[in-house]
Amino acid sequence: MESAQADSLWSHVHLLSVIAQAGSFTLAAQRLALSKAAVSQRLAELERQVGLTLVQRTTRSVRLTEAGQRLVDDTAESFAHIARSIGNVRDLAGQPRGLVRVTAPVALGRQQVAPTLEAFFRDYPEVRVEMELSDRVANLAQEGFDLAVRHTSAPPDNHVAWKLCESRTLLVASAGYLRRRGTPAHPDELTQHDCLAYLRTGPAQWLFEHTREPARGARAAEPARVSVSVQGPLRANNSELLRDAVLAGLGIAQLPDFSASAALRAGRLREVLPGWRPVGFFGDAIYATRPWSPTTPRAVQVLVAHLRSALAAGFAV
Repeated sequence: MESAQADSLWSHVHLLSVIAQAGSFTLAAQRLALSKAAVSQRLAELERQVGLTLVQRTTRSVRLTEAGQRLVDDTAESFAHIARSIGNVRDLAGQPRGLVRVTAPVALGRQQVAPTLEAFFRDYPEVRVEMELSDRVANLAQEGFDLAVRHTSAPPDNHVAWKLCESRTLLVASAGYLRRRGTPAHPDELTQHDCLAYLRTGPAQWLFEHTREPARGARAAEPARVSVSVQGPLRANNSELLRDAVLAGLGIAQLPDFSASAALRAGRLREVLPGWRPVGFFGDAIYATRPWSPTTPRAVQVLVAHLRSALAAGFAV
């Protein structure tokens, strides 16, 4: 390929990398603000210039050929360097600006992240945010996200992670349910109750931890742990849905504090087994994470700082 031709095709090579990340022409077109026809045309021009098929298309998927993957891999660091350089130059303007693409779990994003954005945009009018709410764990680098808000106990080792606040899991029920069915005094008694479990593979198994007070002069006691198999009329993969089912009196559920706190403060929910701590299910903290890079764009930095300030108090009940 002659130099002049190569110079005219850099944007086409970048388009190929976006297709590789997005996995479809439709998503690539949306990300680049192009039509699908324009994406197909530019890819065809690139394939014509290199003399090889770079993408294999089927009715269901788009997959790079060996040649296409090699071209993407060989140019990935160059495009990453360009993106960092543009971000660094933009930051020289002083006021943070630009687009930040964020992914967050549905309940956490709706209840805790989205309500803070009005104040953020007042402070940083030149920053735009695209937020995708999904309970699946997205691949940030492949899908083009700048930041993920995650409810976890262990953020990925290969990511930069900012701890936003602590979080804990609560066992809750409505007052009406407890009047009707009684209040359990020990985790073992949950086998006699309707338990609304978060939907995961296999049977619903809840683990609880209770720290006994040590005898005078003795070492601190090891936590006592109890595992209970529970069942009930409903399982779901969204804590908002489970919270609403508990409010309707359908049973007892484990909920993250950010989903239960408002209803607990209002007296619409009651904590069950307060002396026992649910463990190993939801995360212990809220983090903002992003793939490691030498620098972080200022727009991302100010959004993380804003979320840390907004969530610093945690979710008091």
